[in-house]
Amino acid sequence: MPTVYTEKEILGDALSSQKATTELFNKASNECVHENVRETLLDILEEEHEIQQDVFIMMHDQGMYPTPEADDKKVQQLKQQYQQSVK
Repeated sequence: MPTVYTEKEILGDALSSQKATTELFNKASNECVHENVRETLLDILEEEHEIQQDVFIMMHDQGMYPTPEADDKKVQQLKQQYQQSVK
């Protein structure tokens, strides 16, 4: 009997695949010597990020990938921390 996957499992696999794909295209574009090839890789990377975002939003909207609201105090602390590290 064939295995039946849930929509959550399928979308989770798609999201994981997109994360891995963007990581690989990012690495390839960073290490590319030829500017025209690098630009092509960056175009593809942008498209892959859009696909990743679409899958994430679909999962989030269906309650499959809940994300808590960010606490304003913690956000401000992180901003200050990273602003100090940039100086």
